[in-house]
Amino acid sequence: MEGARVPLKGWQQAAVALGSALGALMDPRRADLIAALGETTGKPAFQRVLQRMKNSSEGREVLLEHPRVVSAQVSHAWDSPESTFGSAYARFMGSRNFSPDDRPPVRFMDTDELAYVATRAREVHDFWHVLFGLPTNLIGESALKVIEFEQMLIPMRALSVVGGSSRFSKKQRALFFQHHLPWAVEAGVTCTDLMCVYYEKHFHENLEDVRRKWGIIPPLDPKGKEPG
Repeated sequence: MEGARVPLKGWQQAAVALGSALGALMDPRRADLIAALGETTGKPAFQRVLQRMKNSSEGREVLLEHPRVVSAQVSHAWDSPESTFGSAYARFMGSRNFSPDDRPPVRFMDTDELAYVATRAREVHDFWHVLFGLPTNLIGESALKVIEFEQMLIPMRALSVVGGSSRFSKKQRALFFQHHLPWAVEAGVTCTDLMCVYYEKHFHENLEDVRRKWGIIPPLDPKGKEPG
């Protein structure tokens, strides 16, 4: 973590945020710019998440052991029995040919603690897709960003929802605002503090059991999902 971090002064942080915002608007596919904008504008939110994790026994365990959602540490999910959280995660990743190693590193946090919290927030994203039963299309990602904003209050998550919804078709916009957005708002405030969960230690548990334990509102009816 230390080697990846780039210390910034106040004006430098503002410059990176502005440059990243302009670049991301020009090319929304630039994950590195979106990540940089999230880091440079999200420090107060990550500080609050860090404190909540310190106040939680399971959150403290995560902070102590620093688990990473990378192939070397989560490959045992692929050996999990059917119907478990681990099996569902492995199926989600495999069916999309995703790798847990593809996410850009955190670079613009002041301390190692904050850098880890920001890394953890980025890396558990796919766990949340599995738990909430959300697809990886534009509507699914936007709905998950709503949940992430409510859980962490990171400004970039809200901006991502605005940016994503601006690219909806008329049909997609109606589906999102009438169905997915109200569900996501309720889901984000009803569930437990998801940044305080040590997901990797629950891979062996039944998926529906962990959903109930963590207060996850039942996933959306597949008929309500965006086609494709």
